[in-house]
Amino acid sequence: MFSLANKKVLLGVTGGIAAFKTPMLVRLLKKAGAEVQVLMTPTAHRFVTAETLATLSGNPVFTEFFSDSHGQWNNHVELGIWPDLMVVAPATSNSISKMAAGAADNLLLTTLLSARCPVLLAPAMDLDMYEHESLQSNLQLLATRGYLIEEPQHGELASGLVGKGRMAEPDDIFNHIGDLLTPVKGLIGKKVLVTAGPTQEAIDPVRYLSNHSTGKMGYAIAETFAACGAEVSLISGPVHIPAPANVKLLRVESALEMQAACDELFAESDITVMSAAVADYRIQDIAEEKIKKSEEQLTLHLVRNPDILAGLGKKKQANQVLIGFALETFNEVAFAHKKMQDKNLDMIVLNSLKDTGAGFGHDTNKITLISSNQARELPLKSKKSAALDIVQDSANLLHQKIQ
Repeated sequence: MFSLANKKVLLGVTGGIAAFKTPMLVRLLKKAGAEVQVLMTPTAHRFVTAETLATLSGNPVFTEFFSDSHGQWNNHVELGIWPDLMVVAPATSNSISKMAAGAADNLLLTTLLSARCPVLLAPAMDLDMYEHESLQSNLQLLATRGYLIEEPQHGELASGLVGKGRMAEPDDIFNHIGDLLTPVKGLIGKKVLVTAGPTQEAIDPVRYLSNHSTGKMGYAIAETFAACGAEVSLISGPVHIPAPANVKLLRVESALEMQAACDELFAESDITVMSAAVADYRIQDIAEEKIKKSEEQLTLHLVRNPDILAGLGKKKQANQVLIGFALETFNEVAFAHKKMQDKNLDMIVLNSLKDTGAGFGHDTNKITLISSNQARELPLKSKKSAALDIVQDSANLLHQKIQ
C-alpha cells in the first residue's frame, strides 16, 4: 500500500455498466489519503448513484453546469486546474469518441478540455465495440495527445460474451494511479530527517549573522518524502514558508540548536538529508544589550560552530543513509567528492553559484547528485522536481543497504 496523502484525484464516471466498480476505486483512493472529487455524465446515474459516490468521496458529486435554481455554476476551469490527476473510469466508447473530437457537451468533457494534469482513461465496452477500427483509432489519437490508457481486461462481459473490453479492476487502476502520483516506492513508514533554511547567530538582542538561504529546497524535499509515505521530521531555521503537510516541523534559530535537534533524531532516522545552510561561525560573546554606535570600526570575535554533518557522519550506522549539500564557486565536483569522503556521506547534492537560476532564492535549481559510483548532472528544473530526484536516489541508496 502506498500513500496518496495530499494528492487530488478528479474521477469522471461515464454511462457504462462498469460504473458499478467505481465506488470501490473511490474507497481505495480515500483509504490511501487522496482527496477525491467525482464528476458524472447524466447517463452514469443509471448505473451508480451520486449519493453513493458522494458518501464515499466526502464531496458532492457534480453532473450539471449549474447546481440549483439559483444559478450556482460548477466552474469547469477551476475543476480542471484543481487535480494532480484526472481519471475517467469507466470510459465508454461514446465518451472516448467525443474526447477524440474535442466535444464539450457535458460537464465532464468540458472539464477534461480544461485539465492541466495527466489524464488516465479506463475503457469499458463490449468486445466488438472495443475492437472496432473507429474506437482503436480514437484511442490512438488520444494517446498521441498524452492521454494514458488503462488497458481493459479479457473476461466475461455484460453481454454474456467473453473477450477484451472489461474495465480493469479497481485494484489495477488504483495501482496505476499510485505509479503516476507516487513514483518513489518503498518509503512507507521509513523515518526521514531533513534540515532546511539558514541559521541565525545572534550578535545582540536585535542583530544576527546569517545567509541568503530561503529553505525552499529543503521544504520541497521534506514535502516529497511525506508524499511518498515516509515519516518526516523537518528541522528548520528561520524561513517564511508554510509548514509542509504531514511533516513534523521543529523550528530552531542557531547552529547549536540545530545540532541538538539533529542529535536527538538522527539515530532513529533511516534517511537524513542535510540541506540547511548552517553558519560556520558564531559570536563568541553575545551582547546582552543592543550594541550602540560608537567607534568607526567594530570588531566581532567569532568562534567555529560545530560541523553538524561531520558529526552525524561519525555516528552513521551501516543501515542509514546520510546526504549532504555542497554549494561551491570553483572546482565544484572535486570539492564535493572530498566533502563526501571526509564526512562519510552516501551522497552529496552539488550546487554551483555559476549556474543561472540555481542556489539561494530561486524557485529553480540545477544540481549534480554525486555518490560513490556516479555523478549525475541534472538540468535546471523546479525545486519540487529536483526534490523528487533527490528522494528517488535516497530511496535507492536505502534499498541497496537493507537488501
